[in-house]
Amino acid sequence: MIIANIADLREQARRNLPRAIFEFIDGGAHDEVTLRANQSDFARLNLLPSVLTDVSQRDQSVSLLGQTYRLPLILAPTGLPGIVWPGGAMQAARAADQAGAAFCLSCMSTSRIEEIASACSQKVWFQLYVMRDRELAKSMMQRAKAAGCGALVITVDLQMQGQRERDVRNGLTIPPQFRLANLLDFALHPGWVRRYLTGPKVTLANFLGTGLGDDMFTIAGFVNSQFDQSVTWKDIDWVRSVWDGPLALKGILHPDDAALAVRHGVDAVIVSNHGGRQLDSVPSAIAALPDVVDAVGGKCEVILDGGVRRGTDVLKALALGARACMIGRPFLYGLAAGGGAGVSRALELFRGEIDVSLALLGRAGLRELDRTAVTWAAR
Repeated sequence: MIIANIADLREQARRNLPRAIFEFIDGGAHDEVTLRANQSDFARLNLLPSVLTDVSQRDQSVSLLGQTYRLPLILAPTGLPGIVWPGGAMQAARAADQAGAAFCLSCMSTSRIEEIASACSQKVWFQLYVMRDRELAKSMMQRAKAAGCGALVITVDLQMQGQRERDVRNGLTIPPQFRLANLLDFALHPGWVRRYLTGPKVTLANFLGTGLGDDMFTIAGFVNSQFDQSVTWKDIDWVRSVWDGPLALKGILHPDDAALAVRHGVDAVIVSNHGGRQLDSVPSAIAALPDVVDAVGGKCEVILDGGVRRGTDVLKALALGARACMIGRPFLYGLAAGGGAGVSRALELFRGEIDVSLALLGRAGLRELDRTAVTWAAR
């Protein structure tokens, strides 16, 4: 099929993946109200172009946490990319590296910190939860530092796993509870089955060597037990005592939390509702963004994560004060559609859409974007 936009990549991913795997990356929590709002609320923002401006030389470069990128995009930390495509994290990291986008590796990835960091010319970011086993968390931070990671991202909105009902219905639980219908559906996707069986063993690679063996579901069960409901701002201070590099908190929606993050020495806040996969009925990321930007008052960088599917979405977020946007599902759709080449295609689509939209908006570069470039549509 012709791939003209991210929606086309999503459709190709849906065709390529068994339903359980596709819905694992596509679905959200409970009624998926927030999942839908993450995208639909972008439509509430209109772009307001300026005319008769010189846009003959356009620039998409951005500075993020001390590094410069050619695109205002970060591939978001996503768990288990290896079930989407063999070596999924490596494929995505290399595509981001070649395109000049940032890449953030999840601690729940199917590739180790060290192998991803050594494969990229740019410094990769590393995402982590504050786990019950603080020594294990500390060791991962130390590994990320030793590997040369350029930033640490602490996810703060996962005190426990949100209920994703599509996964429950599909039997994608711990342990898995596949039914005959699931097995038949897997059989109808022989390309995915072949790649899965012949590719590298899929497991949570950063937890290998911790005495848990190498079985993905055994390790996943352990990781679920590590989500800590007692984590507070004191633990962020502890993280800061271990990690002396750029630090970002992912999962900020409330402006008061954003202001607290600044007080605790955080370098960036990532406005995110976990892609609608945690608490349902919270605000969309784009709706929460302006108040967070105002709350930090320029004292730390702000990144938007959630619902970005078009280059115009990126421009709207940057006009409201975000420094860049994270993309999770768009690159996973590309990965499922064609491995690393599919991720490259997703980034190429964003690059082209941002370029055309900048020109038509009358802005020659991202630095020219501010709130005069957008207006909220009447309800």
